[in-house]
Amino acid sequence: MTAPALVMVARGSSDPLVAQVTHELAGGLQDLRPEMDVYGAFLQQNPPTAKQVIDRIASSGNTEVVLVPLQLTHAVECDPAMTDLLHRSRADYPDLRFTLSRPIGPEISLLTILDQRLRSALSQARCLELDGLVLSASCAGDPRGSALLARRARQWSTHHRLPCLTAVADDSGPSVAHAIMGLRAQGRRHIAVGSFFLSADESYHTQSDLAYRYGAVSVSEPIGAAREVLDLVLARYAFAAMDLLDFGADEMAEPVRHLSVVGA
Repeated sequence: MTAPALVMVARGSSDPLVAQVTHELAGGLQDLRPEMDVYGAFLQQNPPTAKQVIDRIASSGNTEVVLVPLQLTHAVECDPAMTDLLHRSRADYPDLRFTLSRPIGPEISLLTILDQRLRSALSQARCLELDGLVLSASCAGDPRGSALLARRARQWSTHHRLPCLTAVADDSGPSVAHAIMGLRAQGRRHIAVGSFFLSADESYHTQSDLAYRYGAVSVSEPIGAAREVLDLVLARYAFAAMDLLDFGADEMAEPVRHLSVVGA
């Protein structure tokens, strides 16, 4: 039995270096799981599009596809563009079976990478003193993602024993400028920004530029194609792929009888 194809879906960018992160993730996953068909696709601007990838999957003979959104701030609910993609794919490819996984989300394992990226940035900037942190992301995400992002900021703060505020690049929350000003109001002067971004897209550059204009001593690079991200993608894929399994009535009958005995 062939495993369902794994398609990581990113939003895309006019900067080809942004797309490179998705390609690196796809390559890394293919190395980890050579028996699987792994692809990267984009909703806009960068090739290949999701339709181009699904065309390729259809011609390969695989009949099942798991779409994995590469979103770090959404924990449960996907970006509406992902839901639209799922519906269009099912309509355009009636012979294929599709399922959509949960987004990657603000998982705690990513704080390890955030720390590594920030330490590197602080070293390059020759920063010897730090008394405040900002956790910067592209958006607040869905309600669960927003709550988890705030929790990650508190955990990061506790770990470093420094105050930490969150910031987002869109209008769904405070900007990095507001976060820095909030820390300065507390008397903090040496503030670094940890970038909870997958890649250096336009939102990342906007936040980074704004942070330096407001006096940040250092801004970390995005998380990128780290092993922790690969592990999370595989976990989301494996859980979502369960939706594609068929359980016949005969297969389900025996477990149900056992359960009734246990319950007695």
